[in-house]
Amino acid sequence: MGVYQIEWKSSALKELKRIDKAVVPRIVDTVQSLASNPRPSGVRKIKGASRLFRVRVANYRIVYEVVDEKLLIHIVRVRHRKDVYLDK
Repeated sequence: MGVYQIEWKSSALKELKRIDKAVVPRIVDTVQSLASNPRPSGVRKIKGASRLFRVRVANYRIVYEVVDEKLLIHIVRVRHRKDVYLDK
């Protein structure tokens, strides 16, 4: 398995800017670690979606898509756990 490339959706970057500044470095570190291991322990597959996963960082969830054929990870959403699954 090779190293995956990370791509952020623009909406996920906007969400990251609204998050508590004390948690942002932990979120960024977690996202960077996904490049070498896109399915670490503690990651959950999102039901009803073939390639979507979520990983927990404090009270926040990072929702991302893994495209194994292209060694690519799309960061789709970064939100508080109470808001992450709401469609907005």
